[in-house]
Formats: sequence, structure tokens, C-alpha cells
Amino acid sequence: MHAAIDIGTNSFHLVVARELADGGFEVVTTEKEMVRLGQGSGEMKRLTPEAIDRGVAAMTRMAGVAASHGATVTAVATSATREAKNRNDFLDRVRDETGVEIEVISGFEEARLIHLGVLQALPVFDKRLLLVDIGGGSTEFLVGEGETVLAARSVKLGAIRVTERFFPEAEVTAKQVRRARAWIRDILAAAGHELTPHRFDVAIGSSGTITAIASMVAAAKGDQPKDMNGVTFSAADLEGLVKKLVKLPPDERRELDGLDAKRADIIVGGALLLSEIFTTFGVEAMTVSGYALREGVLLDRMAPPGDPGRQHLTDLRRSNVRRLARQLDPDAPHAETAAALALRLFDQTVELHWFGPAERELLELAAIVHNVGLFISHAAHHKHTYYVVRHSEQLTGFTERERELLALIARYHRKSHPNPKHPEFAQLGEQDQEMVRTLAGLLRIGIGLDRSHRGLVRDVEVSVDEEDKRLTITAVAAPDADVTLELYSAGERSTLLADVLDVEVRIETEGNGDDEQ
Repeated sequence: MHAAIDIGTNSFHLVVARELADGGFEVVTTEKEMVRLGQGSGEMKRLTPEAIDRGVAAMTRMAGVAASHGATVTAVATSATREAKNRNDFLDRVRDETGVEIEVISGFEEARLIHLGVLQALPVFDKRLLLVDIGGGSTEFLVGEGETVLAARSVKLGAIRVTERFFPEAEVTAKQVRRARAWIRDILAAAGHELTPHRFDVAIGSSGTITAIASMVAAAKGDQPKDMNGVTFSAADLEGLVKKLVKLPPDERRELDGLDAKRADIIVGGALLLSEIFTTFGVEAMTVSGYALREGVLLDRMAPPGDPGRQHLTDLRRSNVRRLARQLDPDAPHAETAAALALRLFDQTVELHWFGPAERELLELAAIVHNVGLFISHAAHHKHTYYVVRHSEQLTGFTERERELLALIARYHRKSHPNPKHPEFAQLGEQDQEMVRTLAGLLRIGIGLDRSHRGLVRDVEVSVDEEDKRLTITAVAAPDADVTLELYSAGERSTLLADVLDVEVRIETEGNGDDEQ
């Protein structure tokens, strides 16, 4: 068991995780405390006695949680501790009172580890990304591709630092805003000059300030994501929020939907900082990563560079889905066979459903996890599958919408068809409902074609008679295999696909139309 503690300027974060044999980890528990280690220290050259007391108390509690799980602890400290001339007063007390040795890391190392955390949360391994992590005292920037860091920079700009310099009394005036923006732009200039030549495909934001901004943007649109990982907001969304924030008095700011009241006093400084970052780097939209420094620390300690344990990062979503299936599905190879057959059906019916690569991937992944609900009970296991997929912390790499779609496609692999009377299905938009019905229909037939769990059907060939509105699926069987059961089962499961595509579906064996169902 491993634990990582991120000792930030604003908050301390603990994550305890169990290492998995095939790479990655399973989160056991997490803790967060708003410590404000860097508050009241001017330019953060010294930690105040009160801040040190708060920090030691938080570390004592977090070390106790880690010890209760028998976890080895890695603790890393960032901007506030890094810059403080009296940091040893804090580090020595923590060591003496908790036994935890804190490693004070550089800005570059902080950015590298955050990047590693992001790669475990979002499927961006094959994209060039700009990473932005706004802390209380510093902001880390990184441009990366795969695990390669192309450029990284840490600047002394953070939500607390901006707030204490320009908005110490929580009141906000237009003059203060102008001065804050000018100061931020001046400090950002060097980082912008260094990093902007590295063009990026996607901008990723991590940690509390950016997550809070995304949450407020979503709330203003009437959304309430259960998980902020993968949530995206635009430059226009951000500017609209900034205009609103700077006009609100402190009391009303604390009441904003999507904002933790404990962060209300520093959110204006953080939002102005992010606004100037968008402008400096030409960011049009930003996606939130639910993982950051602490998760990067965990993986780096469990699987150092070059370790096979990092291979799952190259195809994050698929590897996490397969890991869950191996843990919970008593016959994972059957799910893989059903997935392969469902994909063949998908590819050969594109002219009927017109879905593309994104939907194809969801079908494959839903097929792989369709039986994980068996871990709970065989009865109604399709409903248990929905719950497991929807709430598993292992399935990183998905947006809130994608996770919901994945869970619903898997849930409808058997029994009743998708129905507007089902609350989870009813909340989908019309296009997503159509997609779930189509992919679940394909999945049902793929599962039926491996009813014996023996892989007797090796492939399928599909033909479409548009005039008679007939879809014929020919099962290519293994030599001398009796696939009577497979044909019957696939035929029984074909009604959903027939309904959604508005065709008659016929199932037969290769060269034997008499076996059709």
C-alpha cells in the first residue's frame, strides 16, 4: 500500500492506493485539508508560526490515516515551503512529530509529476498538451507529448499570491483588477515566450482553482457533474465568469453554485490569473484533470521511468476497462470475443447507423465490461454492471458523459430494451439515446454469437437488402463446430437492433441459409 501527500500553498492532499499487478493503482481513500500554509506571509519568504502549526496538525492527521492502512508515505512540498527561508522549522517539526520526511521539490519536478498524474486521468498520451496547474503560490506550465516533457516552467503566480497582493480585504474594484491583470501579464511574458513556440493540441488544467472555475461554469449552465475529470470550458465561458466574479460582493461570491465557500476569498485572484493565461497562450478551451501531483507521485514511486507498469498510459481507457473486467468478470475472454464480434457488426453496418470512431470505441469498451456486475450477483447483473461502471474509481480517462454512456450500453446488454421510463436513459439527449440503443443492439447480438463461451463463431459477414429492409448476419464458424445455440441466442437478442435500424434481422451460418433465425 502506498500513500502520497501533496503539501501545497493552499491545501494538503492525501491519497492512499493499492498497487495493481498490471500497472496503475486502485485508490483506497483520499483526504483534503485547506491549510493555507502560505497565507499571511507577504511574498512567501517565511511561514508564519500559525501556518506551521496548521501544517503540522494536518500532517499528523494524514500520516495517521496512511498508517491505518499500512501504507508507506511519500510527501512532497511545493511553492510555499520551497520559497520559505524558515522551511526547516516546518520540515523538522513534521519529521519529529509524525516520522514523515518531506521532500521539497523544484517547480520543474512538480510540473513533471503533475503531468504524470494527468496522463492517468485523461486519454491524452498521443496528443501534445499544454498543462496548467494553478496553486496558491505558483503556477506550473508544461508542454508534453506522451511522457516526454518538451518544455516546463514554474512562475511565482498563484491564487493566494495574487489575492494577498491586490485583494487583501476581499473587496474588488475595477482599478485593482486592471493592476492585477497588468502585473500577471508582466510575469507571464517570459513563460509565454518560452512555451508558445511548442504548439499544443489540447490544454489541460489541474488542481483546485481550475476545478472550481469549471464547476462554476457548469453550474451556471445548469449542469452538476458528479466528477469534474474531463469537463471542458471555453475561453468565452471563463471571461463570462470573471466578469461576474469581479462585480459580486464577498458575501454573494461565497454563495455561488459550484464554488466551495472556503475558496471564495481567493477565487477572483485565481480566475484573473487563468484569464491572462488563456490570453498569453492562446487557449480556446481547457479540459479539467481530476488527477494531479499526488497521483503522479504515486505512479512515479510505484513504477519509475522505463518500468512496464507505465505501459497502461499509452491506451489509458482500454487498459483500465480491461483491468476492471479481469478483476470482476469470471469469464473475461468471453467478453473480449463478444466485443470483437460486435465491432465486426458495427463496421459492416455503418451505412445504416452512421456512427464513427468515438461510438465504436464505446461499443468495444462496453462489451469488455458488460459482465462485471456478476461480481455482485447474477440476478439483475446488468443493473449491477451499470452501477460498477458508473462509480468505479479505476475507470479514469472518461468524461462524465462518456462514463454514463459506457455504463448504459453495458447495462442494456440483456433484458429490457432502453426505455424513457428508466431515469438514467431518460436524462440523455435524443442523439445519445439513439446511440445507446444502436450500440446495445449490436452488443446483444455479439454476446449471443458466443453463447457457449467457447469462441465457436470466428467472424461475421453482413449483407443489407435495402429494398426488402433486411439485414442478414452470416456467422463464420470454426471447422466442424455446432453453432445452433449461438444462432438461436443471437436471433433472440436481435429485436433491439431490428427496431432501432428499422430492418428485419436474420442470422444464419456460412453456406447454410436453412439455419437462419
